[in-house]
Amino acid sequence: MTRHGRNCTAGTVYTYHERQKDTKASGFGSQAIRFGKDAVKEFDCCSLTLQPCIDPLVTEDGHVYDKEAILKYIIHQKKEIARKLKEYDRQKSRLQKEATELARAEQEARGLKFAQQESNPIGQKYADDKAAEAKSKKNSQLHGGEGRNKELPSFWIPSLTPQAEATQIKKPDEKVRCPMSGKLLKFKDLIPVKFTAINDRDSQTSVISKINRYVCAVTNDVLGNSVPCAVLRPSGAVVTMECVEKIIKKDMMDPISGKKLKEKDIIQLQRGASGFTG
Repeated sequence: MTRHGRNCTAGTVYTYHERQKDTKASGFGSQAIRFGKDAVKEFDCCSLTLQPCIDPLVTEDGHVYDKEAILKYIIHQKKEIARKLKEYDRQKSRLQKEATELARAEQEARGLKFAQQESNPIGQKYADDKAAEAKSKKNSQLHGGEGRNKELPSFWIPSLTPQAEATQIKKPDEKVRCPMSGKLLKFKDLIPVKFTAINDRDSQTSVISKINRYVCAVTNDVLGNSVPCAVLRPSGAVVTMECVEKIIKKDMMDPISGKKLKEKDIIQLQRGASGFTG
């Protein structure tokens, strides 16, 4: 390799060495730097606002939302769907009108041609034959006497230039979907979540401002992103997955409400990813 081999800028490929050099110079990326805690969403934060939930709700897939935020999202999505449906209906009406006008114009042209042929059938046939003969002769001359009935790609001629048409609007989805999972979202299907606040005898600091905010409703273990946890549907209590496996699944009974549990009643919460983006 020559002395200037790695500094050559005439290459067409963005090499691995150049990428490493630019990454190191920019200071961004996660190849050598781990993101801090503020870059990872906490398990009890809303998936829309990324802030600790005041009135938390959870979907069946384990995505947590604040009640106010998810209500605003659903209302906004319904308004957007209504607006897109109106645009789609207007486009549909316009296309139907254009198709009707085109069909009427074609019918009028056929009627006019039929009337001309009926008034002078011999003269009209002679004119059509002469026009077809002239067109065939012209094509034969253009293509070296081969007689192929083709047109040259004369894209610079205005008559052959394609016209730009308006973008066709597809029919919008009429259902509100979860912004995280993309599945159907209904407000009545959201499950209220009841976090158990930590008892650390600190009454001056608000729960939201604390680093460790909540504990397991059964074992009192501190909850966090490093601790897998789940919501019990009947009571809305949040417990650790270790508690679920070792205690709750033995009897399949909700220890808070005393109701029987099914597998679908144990909803594992979705946590933030690790600090490395990969």
